[in-house]
Amino acid sequence: MTGRLPTAFTVREAVDTDLSACSNLDISYETDYAWQIDVRDDDGAIVVGFRTVRLPRAMRVTYPRDDATLKLDHQRGGEFLVAEASGTICGYLIMRYDHARSSAWITDLAIGRQWRRRHMATALLEEAYNRASVKRLERLMVETQSRNYPSICFCQKNGLTFSGFNDRYYPNQDICLFFGQHIHYDG
Repeated sequence: MTGRLPTAFTVREAVDTDLSACSNLDISYETDYAWQIDVRDDDGAIVVGFRTVRLPRAMRVTYPRDDATLKLDHQRGGEFLVAEASGTICGYLIMRYDHARSSAWITDLAIGRQWRRRHMATALLEEAYNRASVKRLERLMVETQSRNYPSICFCQKNGLTFSGFNDRYYPNQDICLFFGQHIHYDG
């Protein structure tokens, strides 16, 4: 078995010329598991449950964003960060601020397939957390598809807890799961 060598990379703010590289990343993923939702009316109480289910076979899933949305998100403000190694864009994070609700929302956290498992997503998440902390926001939220089991595990591993869902959230009608954590800051 061959191990991957660590990759030296930097996290920085994206610039307009990075959009093409971000769009060209293969950010699809494969999964053997998904979170299945169960909603029922139990004597006047709505009961919602999620459980991890093994899929009958591995599923390759396309990331639910398109190039036009990526460009719009970059133009809206907030944060658009990239992970870069040796001049190559390896992944990105898009975060918007909701000051009225004192929260920061990570709408996209994507690493190209060949660059995964090198701690780039963790570094992007940490930088987003730090930027939200500087703005003195109280909550950091991440959204992900219910069938993106690798992302669900990543969120949980990094201390984010399940905070809700929205069915038919994405353009392809997938369920969106929300994970969040309280932001701690000095002072």
